[in-house]
Amino acid sequence: MWETNEGRKMYATERHDLIERLLGDEGRVSVVDLARRFDVTTETIRRDLDLLEQSGALRRVHGGAVPNERASTTESSLGERALRHAPAKSAIARRALDALGEGFRGSVFFDAGTTTAAVAAQLAPRLTASRIDVVTHALPLATALAAVPQVSLSVIGGRVRPLTEAAVGADTVRAIAGLRPDVAFLGTNGLSTGFGASTPDADEAAVKSAIVRSARRVVLVADAEKLGRELLVSFASLDEIDVLVTDAAPDAPLAAALDDAGVEVWLA
Repeated sequence: MWETNEGRKMYATERHDLIERLLGDEGRVSVVDLARRFDVTTETIRRDLDLLEQSGALRRVHGGAVPNERASTTESSLGERALRHAPAKSAIARRALDALGEGFRGSVFFDAGTTTAAVAAQLAPRLTASRIDVVTHALPLATALAAVPQVSLSVIGGRVRPLTEAAVGADTVRAIAGLRPDVAFLGTNGLSTGFGASTPDADEAAVKSAIVRSARRVVLVADAEKLGRELLVSFASLDEIDVLVTDAAPDAPLAAALDDAGVEVWLA
């Protein structure tokens, strides 16, 4: 139990409820921070987290816990992801398009994902050239980009993965390998110091790796929830990324690693 300022003792069940609420609000909790918040020992917090993990409320990670939905292979549908952090994704998209500069006349590759879709949705007003070449393997993005008059669109084929509605597989990777786009807007499910950019699915990772290898400039777009996360498959090291566009500053270790890797960090 914990003695509050009001003199009332907090029972373990109340502490568990607050931990779950903090997870929902912040996306991650640390043992040290929780011990400080509740004025209990770190051993008490570890027992709390163990019990909550056994009940399915969270997943333990080094130094703390994350929601169960953030397991290394967990992946939400496009519809679910489109509703999450929509204002942040829109702001990220506006900032990311600065990578094209004034009067851009080159070629652009759009990766699959809801943040890259936000970039594609804001592309038309930023184009001053009569025509640019755009390539994508994502069906929803292809539909949106086909309606932009200034875009000459090419769609990469392959086996369509239902969860992301994007082409994957050996044919997709091979087709991307034969391209050299000037700029690639790339999405990610996680970005960390040691593991780089990562995603839950090996087929998606293979396509993303091919995009990274092909593009002259890689612009990674990721809301702050993705920072510090590690999913099952890494598809790019930090030094393979040219620009990270996000809506909140990375924590100190990730910021230092990005700086060491020569990554420009643009805040939306």
